[in-house]
Amino acid sequence: MDHAQKLKQATYHLYTFMISKMISSFGAQVYAFAMSFYILQVTGSATSFAMNLVCSIVPRTIAGPIAGVVADRYPKKRIVITAQILMTVTIAVLLLIVLTQGLSLTAIYMTTAILATASSFSSIAFTSSITGLIDQERIQKATSLNQISISFAAIASPAVGGLLYGTVSIPTILLLYIVASSIAVLLESTMQFTLFTKENTDETPSKESAWESFKSGIRYVGQRSVMMTMISISLIVNFFIGAFEIGYSYILIDTLQVESTHFGVTQGAFSLGMLVLSIYFVKRQEVQFPLLFVKWGIVALGFIIAGISLPLFISMSYTFMIVYFILIQLAMGATIMIINTPLQVMLQKTIQDEFKGRVFSVLETCAMALVPLSMIIYGYLYDRFPSEQILLISVCMLVGAVLYLGRASVIKRVHPELRAKTKLREKEAV
Repeated sequence: MDHAQKLKQATYHLYTFMISKMISSFGAQVYAFAMSFYILQVTGSATSFAMNLVCSIVPRTIAGPIAGVVADRYPKKRIVITAQILMTVTIAVLLLIVLTQGLSLTAIYMTTAILATASSFSSIAFTSSITGLIDQERIQKATSLNQISISFAAIASPAVGGLLYGTVSIPTILLLYIVASSIAVLLESTMQFTLFTKENTDETPSKESAWESFKSGIRYVGQRSVMMTMISISLIVNFFIGAFEIGYSYILIDTLQVESTHFGVTQGAFSLGMLVLSIYFVKRQEVQFPLLFVKWGIVALGFIIAGISLPLFISMSYTFMIVYFILIQLAMGATIMIINTPLQVMLQKTIQDEFKGRVFSVLETCAMALVPLSMIIYGYLYDRFPSEQILLISVCMLVGAVLYLGRASVIKRVHPELRAKTKLREKEAV
């Protein structure tokens, strides 16, 4: 296949990838909304609801390292399609159970755990195959389009899920998810996952054991200081986001007594902010110095998180306060994209193809493991200390850690062209 044909095929991948992710994400989120609503409506128990979240998080955390090894050892297309088919079959089995025995919490928990596990394999295989599907020049565009599909699904799925839950039966919702998942399988089957792969690693599974393969992935990350810096920054942000996740809900609902409807509107603005910046990154040229871009994006994120505490210091009218929090969430969503997109593009271009699955699985596993830890720590802190103090101290720690990890010497080592640019400016100044 010549270069022109490859670019044409890559363009097809670009939009097929986006549509496939949008359909599957939309179906999954409508399902998750319906099941969450059902659990709360039937049981009225926060514990039962939390158990469903545990069944989603724990399997992904456990499956992550295995999924990374599998993605680097076997054809990624086969993994993605098999995982998507497993999700389709799982929902079909749940539908059969609902029609014959009725819906039970046990069936929901088991389904959630299987879907989370399959999703981990599909997500890691898809993420690690982007450089095989898309040409180097459009990786940022592919990453942004992927985020557009996820953001669009996040914005629309609660509204559609609420409408469907109130107007159609659970079996109908499950049937719609089966249809959506089946369409995703068909689209993914038309994609050529090794279009731009430099080495044919997909077709030759390694002879080393899975454990040895995983350890070699860890060593690969540990031997590259630049990659360790990027991953460390990513994990630190994931941890301190807990200050926002817990603090935002606690401050608005418990302290400021915001109504549930208005609270939902402010949260919807987050996905809108992500969507707007995703569209911006599709249009703009690739970020020239991504780590520098990410560094100042995180500093901005810190100020936004600190901004949540402002209504605790300054009296605001209820309407103005809601508008203020909508703007906070818009800025938060936009800033997350400013951080994530250049970081993802840089990782895609830095990691060797044969290690991508393991590196992305390490990143996802650590991030997933930090989420419950962060939630537990911040849940404890918010119950015992003033919210504004926790937020401001957390922001100082976040900004301090990122300024240290992204100090000038590190930035210049990652981007040597920036050093040359600085020297040129100094010469011109003289």
